[in-house]
Amino acid sequence: MITRATPRGNKFRIYLSVIALTVVIAAGFMGRRLATREIDSPAPDVPRTSELVAQGAYLTRAADCAPCHTQGGGKPFAGGVAFKLPFGTLYSTNITADRETGIGQWSDDDFVRALHRGEAKDGRNLYPAFPYTSYTKMTRDDAVAIKAYLFSLPTVHAPNTPNQLRFPFDQRWTLTFWKWMFLDEHRFRPDPNRSESQNRGTYLSTALGHCGECHTPRNILMAMSARKTLAGAEVSGWHAFNLTSDRASGLGEWTDAELRQFLSVGHAEGHGPAAGPMAEVVENSTRYLTADDLQAMVIYLRGLPVQSGGYKLAAAAPLTSIDTRGRLLFVQACTGCHLLDGEGRQSAWAALRGDHSASESSGTNVVQVLTQGTQIDTGQGPMFMHSFTGGYSDDELAAIGNFVIGQFGLRQGTITPEQFRARTASTEH
Repeated sequence: MITRATPRGNKFRIYLSVIALTVVIAAGFMGRRLATREIDSPAPDVPRTSELVAQGAYLTRAADCAPCHTQGGGKPFAGGVAFKLPFGTLYSTNITADRETGIGQWSDDDFVRALHRGEAKDGRNLYPAFPYTSYTKMTRDDAVAIKAYLFSLPTVHAPNTPNQLRFPFDQRWTLTFWKWMFLDEHRFRPDPNRSESQNRGTYLSTALGHCGECHTPRNILMAMSARKTLAGAEVSGWHAFNLTSDRASGLGEWTDAELRQFLSVGHAEGHGPAAGPMAEVVENSTRYLTADDLQAMVIYLRGLPVQSGGYKLAAAAPLTSIDTRGRLLFVQACTGCHLLDGEGRQSAWAALRGDHSASESSGTNVVQVLTQGTQIDTGQGPMFMHSFTGGYSDDELAAIGNFVIGQFGLRQGTITPEQFRARTASTEH
């Protein structure tokens, strides 16, 4: 008897096929991975001293732990931050030293294993939204210092929110095969052919700062593309820009001083302010780094192979192409802070002239800022821009966005009202 496949049956077969393909590919990598990976030898817990805690505080900021484990307005490191992915929603965990809901019962070995191997204390695989593919390069001493700092903070009793993932992505055992393929379990080793600053910048940017987790495109199995390191990618609806020195879509037009300023305070003259996830990185991480460490990161970025990736920037367009409606709306809604010439009123963070996001014609980040708003606090007072949804129609927001691209990016904007409708719908669900 011939039966007709149901849509549900077809989906199930697709899931099984994906799992089977992953297993087959993983088998080809397994022997090499198991033969070459670094296994951490068990060691007793290190006594917590004030010096170790101070070192851990600096490293925790360099590793940018707070944004992923702290909800807006919530207790530090108590978890619960939602990560909306194509296959469901993940929630970050409580990493305070609470013994019931946090990691208070974890040993140093448990904590190091989580960072190096992506395993929880009970042996469960951790989802790579936790960037252990980068943290695996971290030294054991640095990992232990981070744990010491976390354990020095007030504990928070906050049960973890269950993940909401579709089958088969809710099956943690499948991550074993994923890790065989994509988790390179090796600690960072300085290159003797590079300067101390080059090696320090590489370590800060990869093992700690994990820049590639956002700025490197991913393959079909959601692993970072080794051939397009830091070439730019889209993360949670935001465009994380190309960090190589490509002049068209990367940082080739930035000076070293401008890069240091951007990482330190969240804006650079002639390039606009940090927004969205990058504003969080500056606020919680890079602004706390020493001048030497910031310079080391710049040296690392300058040494990257140039990649022509991320979003291609359109050719410059004459200002006469700017839509009159967008100009009028911008004057009405935006010039109070930004001024018509984009120089910013009273604050450099309000300057839009040369804004990197305004140079990208499809306006991915411009749409995000107008729909979600953005904020940053770098110790010089909080800077805040509210969302404009509700006060303006999708057509009006598209007109404002295209004016911003034309006026400050000197390009022809291609933002459509549909982009705002899609973004609003995604935030409501």
